[in-house]
Amino acid sequence: MCGRFALHLARQEAREPRVNARVQVNGWVNEERYIPRYNIAPRTHSVVMLPNTMGESIESSSSAPLNVTLHTMKWGLVPHWSKHEDLSKSTMNARSDVLIEGGGMWQSIKGRNRCAVVVQGYYEWLTKGKEKIPHFFKHDDGKLMLFAGLYDSVLLEARRALLNKTRKLGQQERLWTFTIVTTDAAGPYEWLHCRQPVILQDDEQLRSWLDTSKGWHPGLFPILQPYSGPQLAVYQVPKEMGKVGTESPAFIEPVSERKDGIESMFKKQIARSPSKNTKSPPSSPTKREEKMKSEVIEIDDIEDVKDVKDEGSPSTEPASQAEDKSPNASQEKGTLKVPSTPTTKRTHPTDFPSSPSPSKKARKGKNLDPDGTSSKITSFFAKK
Repeated sequence: MCGRFALHLARQEAREPRVNARVQVNGWVNEERYIPRYNIAPRTHSVVMLPNTMGESIESSSSAPLNVTLHTMKWGLVPHWSKHEDLSKSTMNARSDVLIEGGGMWQSIKGRNRCAVVVQGYYEWLTKGKEKIPHFFKHDDGKLMLFAGLYDSVLLEARRALLNKTRKLGQQERLWTFTIVTTDAAGPYEWLHCRQPVILQDDEQLRSWLDTSKGWHPGLFPILQPYSGPQLAVYQVPKEMGKVGTESPAFIEPVSERKDGIESMFKKQIARSPSKNTKSPPSSPTKREEKMKSEVIEIDDIEDVKDVKDEGSPSTEPASQAEDKSPNASQEKGTLKVPSTPTTKRTHPTDFPSSPSPSKKARKGKNLDPDGTSSKITSFFAKK
């Protein structure tokens, strides 16, 4: 079957179609209803190709291009005898075996209303368990496809009553619809689906299908056989196209080549990340790091000067000259002021005296001499 296809061409491109046949477009009926789409579903308007000379014989071996007219129609055939459009019936496809055997609703249509449906490619779904994966078929050389189709026109009762009331009954108000003929899938494509559209493979098949001067005849049966032309390109496409009404150019691109897909995102991350075997060169220090480093060096130099003075090294200046220098004078010359009295660093508890201070002895109420000894002990030895 064929349930979805694509035709996203500008109108000028559609007027000059690249197909596997020699055609010359001489007109376009209902051109204003054509909208380029990547996701054409049933009940949507699209383009079909009709011969200029309806019902007349078409030479199959002529070297001159075939004169055709484009016509925008609605997908899903509504027979001419219908009083209203029955949406419950699925008439988007017509099976080739039913056409060959005869009978059914197609009996009065297949002999006089044949057309070629213009498409860029079509979609088919691969069923894996409960999952359905969409794929896209197209000609490998980028040319348009031409499907064998049937068409009809009808004036529905609701529209007829309205037109009769306003006295505007005319041919231009009719509803034009089409269907796509399907056949068994060719061998290389059976893995995806058991059915596929009837693809008109060359100029001869197109002319034979559009020639309705002989009605329906056995000479058309070979056209309805499975596709045997050049290999078709087929690849997986995004699942988002399954929703009717969505449109995106990514729908006809392979999933592996999508610029907005998940696989593409991972490829970009791998390309940006550096290799494990390569080591990145050491980065140069920033201005802030250099400034901090210079400040640390200056502080270390000051600490070294203090350590030398604390160790009691002899001063190079006399004491009298050191005492005469004021703090302002030292600041003006930029020298560091260091205490003249040497101090000893004490970093261990044993460096501190174990004897109690005079203030502690005074708090205990003892009378001490200026040298720190008790007056009672001195007087005792003096008596002796």
